[in-house]
Amino acid sequence: MKPVCPFVKASRPEDAPPPSSRKHQKEAGADPASVSPKCPFGYDAPPDAGAISPKCPLGYDSQTFKLGPLSCMICQALLFDCAKCVPCSHVFCKACILRFKDCPLCGADIEGTEADSNLQSIVDRFIEGHGRIKRSHVENVDKEEVSAKETVIYEDVSLERGAFLVQQAMRAFRAQNVESAKSRLSVCAEDIRDQITRTGSTSELCSQLGAVLGMLGDCCRAIGDAVSAVTYFEESVGFLEKLPADDMEITHTLSVSLNKIGDLKYYDGDLQAARSYYDRSLNVRRDAAKDSPDVPSQILDVAVSLAKVADVDRSLGNENNATQGFQEGIKLLESLTLKSEDIGLEQRRQSVLEFLKTQLVEKEPK
Repeated sequence: MKPVCPFVKASRPEDAPPPSSRKHQKEAGADPASVSPKCPFGYDAPPDAGAISPKCPLGYDSQTFKLGPLSCMICQALLFDCAKCVPCSHVFCKACILRFKDCPLCGADIEGTEADSNLQSIVDRFIEGHGRIKRSHVENVDKEEVSAKETVIYEDVSLERGAFLVQQAMRAFRAQNVESAKSRLSVCAEDIRDQITRTGSTSELCSQLGAVLGMLGDCCRAIGDAVSAVTYFEESVGFLEKLPADDMEITHTLSVSLNKIGDLKYYDGDLQAARSYYDRSLNVRRDAAKDSPDVPSQILDVAVSLAKVADVDRSLGNENNATQGFQEGIKLLESLTLKSEDIGLEQRRQSVLEFLKTQLVEKEPK
């Protein structure tokens, strides 16, 4: 089975050159909060025509993810750390409602909030049971009726549950309710780990777990927990490195994770470690570009990695290496031919090219 792509290119913000220059921010492109990530479980794929999808009585659906009575109307994800407004009693996620002075539903002044542990308990139980298919443990599959004393187990359909959890997490993350997103992703990662323990590692499971761990790294980075972010990204890299190197989406995801670790090391002042991760990412992207020389996005990825390595080389005092890296990146981008419909790629090419040329101009003797 072909592994599911965990972070397709559009699912995460484009990684930028290293943080030593303000201009690298322009290359990054979209704000992370504005990019709609893709679900690593393929929830948007068309369902099997021969299968009948079970319907949730509360309105939640693993294909469309409509809002239900257990959703926060602000982040539109499942309620997390429920907070009841005083005096109107409307309930939202605590992190969401604390940003408001008036109730978003009724407009009443918010005099304070109270924890709603009873409702949160219902939400938690709902998550625990969602996506589980109840079946009877019997040897005779033709048996129509099962005694009440028969053991009842739940068939493992963690991929359905995983898609549901990831979608809820992405909604929360886009609404800056990071703790909610982290909680849902942690449950999802636990589900996949459990399945790997029971069935063994497969390309699909490694891809999915690598995706979820990368998302958890993004959550930790968003709340300023760099140590945990690095841990999650490194674990994500470990799983993604087990996957086929000829899958463009996986290699892109792997290289982005390596660059994110490099960025965190750079921010922490560990330039040698940052360069090591940037260089690993560059090697992954060079190999991918060799396998797919006609794919423009691969060339762009190589140019970005060259910029990162060159920038940290300059910070380490290796000016000759830095200059060579910037020049190689410029040469790649100037020789890159894009089609008229590749407007997004052209904008990114121009942005990276401008950054690289600026770095050379800044170091030219006056």
